[in-house]
Amino acid sequence: MKKLFVLALAAAAVLAQAQTFPGSKPITFVVPFAAGGPTDRVARDLAEAMRKSMGGSANFVVENVNGAGGTIGMAKVARAVPDGHTLLLHHIGMASAPGLYRKLSFKVADDFEYLGMINEVPMTLIGKPQLAANNYREFENYIKANAGKLNIAHAGLGSASHLCGLMWQSRLQASEAMTTIPFSGTAPAMNALVGGQVDIMCDQTTNTTAQIEAGRVKAFAVTTAKSLTGNKLLKDYPSLQELGMKGFELTIWHGLYAPKGTPPAVLTQLNNALKIALKDPDFIKKQEGLGAVVVTDKRVEPAAHKAFVASETAKLKPVIEAAGKFAD
Repeated sequence: MKKLFVLALAAAAVLAQAQTFPGSKPITFVVPFAAGGPTDRVARDLAEAMRKSMGGSANFVVENVNGAGGTIGMAKVARAVPDGHTLLLHHIGMASAPGLYRKLSFKVADDFEYLGMINEVPMTLIGKPQLAANNYREFENYIKANAGKLNIAHAGLGSASHLCGLMWQSRLQASEAMTTIPFSGTAPAMNALVGGQVDIMCDQTTNTTAQIEAGRVKAFAVTTAKSLTGNKLLKDYPSLQELGMKGFELTIWHGLYAPKGTPPAVLTQLNNALKIALKDPDFIKKQEGLGAVVVTDKRVEPAAHKAFVASETAKLKPVIEAAGKFAD
């Protein structure tokens, strides 16, 4: 009887917390990157949309905890009080961290509650304007004919362009045919490509669309499962999977996470607020402005998003380990 009474009290406490959450205490989105970047913009847009979806009474704060490829911010949330007031908003780095960092202070699969996926951004395989190829097949032949002479740029270890380049070279089995040139960010890498100092790069449409449209780079393929038929600029470029790279699919996505042990009732409330926010027309429009597509499938649910991150980790980790370059 006493045990049942204790359980009843615990259940009542959880229910009371859910009914009063979030109260007057702000909900902090920890963004593991500097202010002003794409992930920071997603966080600020989502904070406003979720504020509205929670009736306008919730107060949201964005905290930028930059460093170590996002792992400092991840560690902060993993150690935070699990009350729903400290959340992590992170991108594909959630899946690449276990491969890039061999000594993490937390476990991506075990130390977070997965709330749901937010958006994803396609990627494009592009080349310098002087490249003697006008479609992907010509591009492949050019690579074979110039083995050992070409280079591929990326915006830094663990960046979107780095991960995409690794995966593509692995599937093409052309890693030895190219020299990898790392840069300190997307802007210098793109400038080098436009200027013809480097030959190839793979990066998210957020960074490549304007360059493709202006004719400053050549585009050859997209990294989504199918071609982007709904995109006026990119609709005529095939996907790498359609070109024969079975199973090749890579996008840059964002998700929302809470510390392990956050009460289920609070998690449910946060997930419901997230799903409502993802249907907000203003939020959708802002994401389209970033080149992102708001997620509407089952990955907005915690279990499906966790399974997706696990599959992304399984896809990226062996490619990163095979390259033999780690961030720690």
